Amino acid sequence: MLEKSFEALYLLFRSNYYKRVVEEIGTKEGSLSATESFCVEIIYLLGKPTISDFAMYLNISVPNANYKINSLVRKGYVLREQSMTDLREQHLSVTDKFLSYYCLNDSVIAKLMSRINETFSEQDLTKLDEMIYRIINLMKE
Repeated sequence: MLEKSFEALYLLFRSNYYKRVVEEIGTKEGSLSATESFCVEIIYLLGKPTISDFAMYLNISVPNANYKINSLVRKGYVLREQSMTDLREQHLSVTDKFLSYYCLNDSVIAKLMSRINETFSEQDLTKLDEMIYRIINLMKE
């Protein structure tokens, strides 16, 4: 039962997020494909990775990673920044263009949090917070 509930929650978060992304950028010039959307989000979540870090994380070749990155750079979602410590390396970062659609989730989460705070007791909220924190740590292992 818990597995199905957790999966339903996870899928609902994902589907709502991607629906908003498609609504926001799906029809614009230079919009992202599904794969590109995943790639730019991974770059953001890795926190300024090198090209090699990005390739290793996705378990793809560096030339394949470069191909994906070049498309994201051309479309204005990713920047390459020269490493200050090793001039052979470039770090990847996302642009404001990406952040503007990535933050679409913020207002939805704020509304949900407001409803959660109104619905649950202080004790339930404390327990929920504890459990989420523990789940996050389990996922990092």
